[in-house]
Amino acid sequence: MRGVRFLLEYAKAEVTLRRWGVRSTIVVFGTARARPLDDPAAVAAMSERERKQLERRARWYEEARRFGRIASERGGAMNHDGDGQRDNVIATGGGPGIMEAANRGAFEAGAPSIGFNITLPHEQEPNAYSTPELTFRFHYFAMRKMHLAMRANALVVFPGGFGTLDELFELLTLLQTQKAPRLPVVLYDASYWRSIINFEALVDEGTISPHDLDLFDFAESAEEIWDKLVASGLRLPPQSR
Repeated sequence: MRGVRFLLEYAKAEVTLRRWGVRSTIVVFGTARARPLDDPAAVAAMSERERKQLERRARWYEEARRFGRIASERGGAMNHDGDGQRDNVIATGGGPGIMEAANRGAFEAGAPSIGFNITLPHEQEPNAYSTPELTFRFHYFAMRKMHLAMRANALVVFPGGFGTLDELFELLTLLQTQKAPRLPVVLYDASYWRSIINFEALVDEGTISPHDLDLFDFAESAEEIWDKLVASGLRLPPQSR
């Protein structure tokens, strides 16, 4: 019966997204461990190293939140008129951290946003900011990945761990092999990404081509992310241009 379960997981999200007129999305990935600085006393009790890490993750959270709002206001997520379609709707993995922040920014803009959640043993509860009717819980990673990718107009990746790297490299591989149409990919906080991945070494060793580095770009603020996406060809509805 696994094939039936696959079908149901695909169909439930597909039917709902069509009903809401979601034509395209901007997918946002990033660590589930980022959160805003809302407990000064707890921060003061930390070591200097812990405090710096927390402050850096809080900055990531706030920029993801700003980006969720910017994209929702300018990208067409609230334009549910004319042909009844919404474009560039924020879509995340639906969990805490960066995912929550991007959904929160969309919520604060008054726009719908999507949470493609996954059932895991010890974490990943849906956050409070994705639109309830557009919050899905998947059993299969494969089906979740498919829904994240199939409507994506752009990919924005904030710093993260294994899950974030998995999603990033899966999408880059689809672009590299031309199994997916070309779309803008922006990585936030170049210092983080360059410290954990030596992209140039992959070129030097001949394991990727030099032009593969053109598949993505870096940005240092929510506003710069949006500018890079637009400059890289983000598809916008006429009323948002």
